Amino acid sequence: MSFWAYAFMQRALIAGALIGATAGAVGVYVVLRGFSFIGAGIAHAAFGGVAIAVLLGMDPLWGALLFSLLVAWGIVHASRRGHIREEVAIGILFASSMALGVLLLGLVPGYQTDLFGYLFGNILAVGPQDLVASVALTGIVFVGIALFYKEFLLITFDPGMAEAQGFPAGALQGGLLSLVALTVVLSLRVVGAVLVAALLVVPAATAYQFVRNFHRLLLLSAALGVGEVVAGLIISFYLDVPPGPTIVLLSAALFGVALAARRR
Repeated sequence: MSFWAYAFMQRALIAGALIGATAGAVGVYVVLRGFSFIGAGIAHAAFGGVAIAVLLGMDPLWGALLFSLLVAWGIVHASRRGHIREEVAIGILFASSMALGVLLLGLVPGYQTDLFGYLFGNILAVGPQDLVASVALTGIVFVGIALFYKEFLLITFDPGMAEAQGFPAGALQGGLLSLVALTVVLSLRVVGAVLVAALLVVPAATAYQFVRNFHRLLLLSAALGVGEVVAGLIISFYLDVPPGPTIVLLSAALFGVALAARRR
């Protein structure tokens, strides 16, 4: 039977396409800014939000979203006020938030099984409400990119110049990291916290092998993100293997092909 005949696959493919496009577009900023570690950092930090939401009886993904946004702005505050590099701030908040999440989730009886889904993803479990949330968050991310396209471009390549020209570099940095946080929370359903950095980095890195124009790079990376997630889902369906790792391995394979083709 065709994979499209199943309602859960329909929802997974639609959500996957949305998330692939979002991760591909935001990943361009992550790669060019040298923030490859930030996806994994915010994803693991989101565990603190998941734990707090579970303890309060809330939806874990909304808890992860709120906590991830707090961590994103915490990174900006710590790096600017504490005069440390963003990577150091990410490492501090990543470790402490992850530890908080694991500690609190350990206090919730019988939640360890559900925890596996946040670690490695479970896109086949996407429900109608999750799909609505994916559409809403994807819309917010792309509206943010459209509204601050030039400003995000400037702080990506030269944040010092942006500040010298009077742009609110701290607020723009926080806004960009907020878009990364939204994308990370969206991606938790697809590949989980362990592999979410790959979804942010690999499509953009693959697109970068072929184009240097920023606008074209954004479009190509988003298109690759959609293609890789959808193809990975279909392959995992017919081979009966986990979709998250399949998507990541397919993305890595395409990057290898792109790298070899460029060298040639």
